[in-house]
Amino acid sequence: MRPSLRFLLLLASALTLLTGRADAQHAGLRQTTIAHTSVALYYPSQTPARSIPMGPFTPQVAVFGVPDAAFKGLILLSHGIGGSELGHGRLAEGLARAGYLVAALRHPGDNWQDHTLVLSGAAAYFSTRPRQVSAVLDALLNDPQWKDRIARDAQGPKIGALGHSAGGYTVLALAGGTPDLARLARHCQQESATDPVFCRTAQAGPPTAAAGNAPADRRVRAVVALAPVGAVFDPASLAAVTVPVLVYQAERDTWLVPRFHSGRIAGGIPGARLVRVPNAGHFAFMDTPGMAIATEDGDIRADPPGFDRRAFLVQLAAELPMFFDNALR
Repeated sequence: MRPSLRFLLLLASALTLLTGRADAQHAGLRQTTIAHTSVALYYPSQTPARSIPMGPFTPQVAVFGVPDAAFKGLILLSHGIGGSELGHGRLAEGLARAGYLVAALRHPGDNWQDHTLVLSGAAAYFSTRPRQVSAVLDALLNDPQWKDRIARDAQGPKIGALGHSAGGYTVLALAGGTPDLARLARHCQQESATDPVFCRTAQAGPPTAAAGNAPADRRVRAVVALAPVGAVFDPASLAAVTVPVLVYQAERDTWLVPRFHSGRIAGGIPGARLVRVPNAGHFAFMDTPGMAIATEDGDIRADPPGFDRRAFLVQLAAELPMFFDNALR
């Protein structure tokens, strides 16, 4: 039996106390364009971080801080529908402080400014998102400023991926999950009353029965999916996923009802680990913005009564590096 994430977190804390060692790194941040995509690069740095308001979010970073000479690996970060490269800053900062380079995309055509990919139909949407991530990965692994800092072993560069909501779909597609749009259509015909927010969103754009082509990227060696889209996946493709997968499920998710999405994924991937987050809503995995942001499922700032998003993100920012450390070692 594999140890739980909570046990590993306690063990890491105990070892830090015994050895007197702890990460003294800060999170650096550079916003740039890579493969025609706006990308926020978070990375370990010794340059002191500070709070810097950027639109509705306030990252704790050293803008243009000096990057460390070596990184544990590269984590690709994919946001949800209509999101941004800054919406998961607390998680990206935690990974950077732990030694990782994090490339957080603003998905072209599916972000807070541009919805053209969303409106283009399901076939284009589900096939394009993973390709956008792979294009950024191609560019980073050929960039002389970054490529030699990323740790390697006999399998090649140490690459992981993290995604929320539609980003959860995206990183699972990189791991080998493939969309079945006929299955998606049947799901929303049968479950539109029980999975209403997702089905309203999934029906945006011209209807199509064509199968999406979302090729896997075998360079991605570990995946974390946060409240992911799951109803679209072909079950046989999930059963064939071989990389380590960690799925977080928000107990009170009304956008992606857990039994249709995160539950199906965790049950369909051999060896996948499922972490249920009590009392959490769909947006629990995002930084809390400083202004109201309306969505199909309400304000991004809203949490179920009694849920402490700030404390949860601190906990999650500590758990994610441990998962990737173990999966990429």
